[in-house]
This record gives sequence, structure tokens and C-alpha cells, in this order.
Amino acid sequence: MIKGTKAIGLLAVSAVLWAGQTVPSSANTAASVPSAGVGQILEADLQEEDYLAAAEEAKNERKAIYGFSNLGVANVSNYLNVRKEPSEDGKLVGKMSKNSGCEVLDVEDGWAYIKSGKVTGYVKAEYLLTGKDARDRADEVATDMAVCNSGGLRVREEPSTESPVITLVAEGEELEVVEQLDGWVKIMLDDEEAYVSADYVNIAKKLDRAVTQTELIYGKGVSDIRVTLVNYAKQFLGNPYVWGGTSLTKGADCSGFVQSVFKNYGVSLPRTSAAQSTVGTKVSLSEAQPGDLVFYANNGRVNHVAIYIGNGQVIHASNPRSGIKISNASYRTPYAVKRVLSS
Repeated sequence: MIKGTKAIGLLAVSAVLWAGQTVPSSANTAASVPSAGVGQILEADLQEEDYLAAAEEAKNERKAIYGFSNLGVANVSNYLNVRKEPSEDGKLVGKMSKNSGCEVLDVEDGWAYIKSGKVTGYVKAEYLLTGKDARDRADEVATDMAVCNSGGLRVREEPSTESPVITLVAEGEELEVVEQLDGWVKIMLDDEEAYVSADYVNIAKKLDRAVTQTELIYGKGVSDIRVTLVNYAKQFLGNPYVWGGTSLTKGADCSGFVQSVFKNYGVSLPRTSAAQSTVGTKVSLSEAQPGDLVFYANNGRVNHVAIYIGNGQVIHASNPRSGIKISNASYRTPYAVKRVLSS
């Protein structure tokens, strides 16, 4: 858009030229622009329009890829607190893990008002990348995800319909893509590679979203230790996955994470997920209470464990890319649920 006398002159010149008249070079009016000048103005205007159109196209393309038109990326080592009010004392409403994305709605007085997943609130602007920095980081860290477009997706050991089925995955669940093959997609099922048919997934670039901090709704009779254990485990959300590790801060694998959380409450558990599945009392998923353990298996062999946190969700050390995260308890078919807390 051309403003001021430049715009007036251009409109006047356009009107004269439309009438088939020439513009006197000596005319002392706002429209008195030599024909060469008109061409330059028109060219400049077209260049500006082209630039704006290209910028809008790039913005829409990035929104289509990452899901945000005004992208913000959490620039932290583990997670970024999202608060209800723009204050250090504001109530926590969610957490953004490292490199997760958000829509930046406003920035004022050092606080950014954002929306990410189901979470809307304020984060410290100094810990949020925006503009080109956010786009560059997103290009580095965004992961190809296979989004299940049908219920009961079969996850197999090999890229063949003759290969054994490891588990079933619910519609809408996201699986990390390792490689796209002919008719198949190699994915990460927690810390193991597996395969799904390309016909039943949509591949999309994804950034992590914030996780809600909504208070858990506990069933009648749930003990205080279960509440505190779950809240303790959630403190380590976003921390790294390290195979063989047991550190809640420097890195743990699935069973190491579970072992260390329970150790803090005086409960001794075996080291591996398979061994952990042999202790406690078996309950159904519908009976699960916060603090129960949910196990997953490959061909009947337990190879992953998570802590049930209520509302159909678990917290677990998933794999090196995702670290400690929250998932739906049925993100893959649960093999068993065990109760190891006596109260």
C-alpha cells in the first residue's frame, strides 16, 4: 500500500491515463509525475504486493506444517510453566516441555499470552523464542509423526501383513516416524522400532504441545500417598530418557523412572519392566488408581512400564526424543495393570 501524496499522485495519474490523456511534465499538481516516475511507482507497488503475498503464503505454509500462525517455541532445558495470570505467583495451568510450540497471542511487560494444546495462559517471554528464531528452532526439532486415521491400527514387528502384531493403537494417536518405506512406515513404539501400514496413517510435522495442569479427579478412597506420588512424578515431565538410567533429572529409562519415583516413597521395585510386572496385585485398567503401574508388551514379553496418573493417562519415560511425557493409557494396548501401593 502506498500512502500520502505518493498515493494521491498515483491515483490521479491513473485517472488521467485511463482517460487517454497525457500528463504535462510541468503541471504543478500532486498528479504531476513524469511517465517514467509512474512506472517506477507502479513497479515498487507491485514489488511490495508480491512481497506481502509471499510472506502471507510462507506464514500459511508454516501454519499448515506446525499448526501455528504466530509461532512460539519453549527455549528451556526441561519445561516452561504456564500460569493463569502474568505473575510468578500466578496459578499453574500447564507446562510446555523443551521445544514445544504455541500460538503467541500477545506479549506485554515481559509476559507472553499463549495457547498450546488445551492450555491457555502466560509464560515468561524471555524463555520463549518468537519470529525467525522460533521458525529456525521448529525447523530443527519438528518431528515427522504418523497420525492414526483409523481405530485399532496394527503395529507389527516387520513391514509385512504376515508379521506378528505387537499392539493396537487408537485413532488420533501419534507415532514418531523413523523412515517412510514402500507402503509402510517405520515408527518408534516407545524405545523400540516397529511398523505400521502407510494406508492408515497421515504423516505430519509436529511440535509438542503444552500439557494441562488441571487437578486430577481421584476416586473415592484414594490415599494421600497416591496423590503426592503422582504429583512428584509430574515434576520431572520433560526430563531426558537415558537407556539404563535411573536419574530423575539427568536421565532414566521407563523402569528406571518408575523405580526411582517409588523409591522416594519407600517402595522397592525390581530394575526392569519385566521384573516389575511380576510384583503387586493385578487389576483391570478400569479399576486403575493413580500410582498403579501400567505395563505394555511385545508378543507377550513386557518391555515398557508407565505410572497411571488418573483420567485415563500415564506418565512414562518414553524414548530419547520425547523424554518423560504424559500419554493416554491406551496409546498402545495395555498388557497388564499392577497395584504395588498397599494404600
